[in-house]
Amino acid sequence: MVKSIGAFLVFALGVFLAVPPLPVQAAPQSLVVFDDVRVFDGTTLTPPMNVLVEDNLIAKISAEPIITIATATRIAGGGRTLMPGLIDAHWHSFMARPTMAMAAAAPLSFITLMAGAEAEATLLRGFTSVRDVGGPAFGLKMAIDGGVIRGPRIWPSGAMISQTGGHGDFRMLFEIPTTPDQLSYPERIGMSAIVDSPDEVRKRTREQLLQGASQIKLTGGGGVSSPYGPLDTVQLSVEEIHAAVEAAANWGTYVTVHAYTSEAVRHAIQAGAKVIEHGQLVDEATAKLMAETGTWWSLQPFLADENAIQQPDAAGQARAAEVFAGTDNAYRLARKYNVKVAFGTDVLFDAALAARQGSQLATMTRWYTPAEVLKMATADNAALLALSDRRNPYPGKLGVVEVGAMADLLLVDGDPIADIGLLSDPAKNLVVIMKDGHIVKTTLGAN
Repeated sequence: MVKSIGAFLVFALGVFLAVPPLPVQAAPQSLVVFDDVRVFDGTTLTPPMNVLVEDNLIAKISAEPIITIATATRIAGGGRTLMPGLIDAHWHSFMARPTMAMAAAAPLSFITLMAGAEAEATLLRGFTSVRDVGGPAFGLKMAIDGGVIRGPRIWPSGAMISQTGGHGDFRMLFEIPTTPDQLSYPERIGMSAIVDSPDEVRKRTREQLLQGASQIKLTGGGGVSSPYGPLDTVQLSVEEIHAAVEAAANWGTYVTVHAYTSEAVRHAIQAGAKVIEHGQLVDEATAKLMAETGTWWSLQPFLADENAIQQPDAAGQARAAEVFAGTDNAYRLARKYNVKVAFGTDVLFDAALAARQGSQLATMTRWYTPAEVLKMATADNAALLALSDRRNPYPGKLGVVEVGAMADLLLVDGDPIADIGLLSDPAKNLVVIMKDGHIVKTTLGAN
């Protein structure tokens, strides 16, 4: 009997390995020409140019008309702005659209379908890439890459790795105490992984890498939406975080850490983390340390405005108010010390707020010029994505309109440097969206 089971498993594994991988993307148009467009070059808009896309790469940018031997799809730009696709560096594909109650109780198949619908909506808002920093996004990524559904490129982290009582601990109190062989529902579906020693961190990190994680996400302190750990708590020891850093480095990638306070951020940096998520409550010395160590600051424009995530209770509202009060200072410190800053939204459990991704980007002009904001959400965020190094699922140049770059492009009806608010209404103002050389939306006639 044992031999029969072993033989079956060997056979099944052989069948699995023999199945060819899904294609990376449905075949794009072979040649596309954008005629008469002004290109966002990271600083300003160029004079009228013409841009040739061949397969999935930008092949030529010229002030002279582009003549092709083969038949090409030609898009009349009419002086509109051609810019790179937007990148959200802090996204949760499975937690953006459902309510918290849905995410906790609905069948995973339903939540997965919601994530697929949100993925297409994300792409149609002009976000052609997202860095997913927590959740079971591996299958969604596979479906998008295989052309089963439409959506952005996904850099997945897999399950958030959290200590007992940490920001990523979503267990109910009746599930405590646990036993080593008993995993909670969030753990079983890959939303989170609970760890309490360097060895456990190392194992859970390797499990995410096994599934295809492009980077690893740890929770190093409390959060606004934490079920248990208060905002001021420091979570995971330096040794525990370092275990993940070492395991990720062995696979050629890095660790990012959720942390708001100076102490939590310093622990993460000491352990070797390359990116800090949030950090609205850090002091000046810690911001300076981030600059000196080359640590990325994945900072979100959390304010008490129309884009604020609504908290269900007084405790959550108080935590949110504390973070909102620190946001201005965080961006001021980031600018003062020239810290590498990434743009992300961190939308949770709010479909209406997810639809305002472009509006949250426009909010960034409170601290940066429109051109700086556009560069942050394109070229700068692309540099952050490249930290995945050997685990980068989409090697190549992103975030720029340059010869040799991958063709993730937006044609904007207007000048987003003069009016970045154009990106707040993507249905109206994004007249062409291209991902990987494939036109996924156009409201213009092509010939």
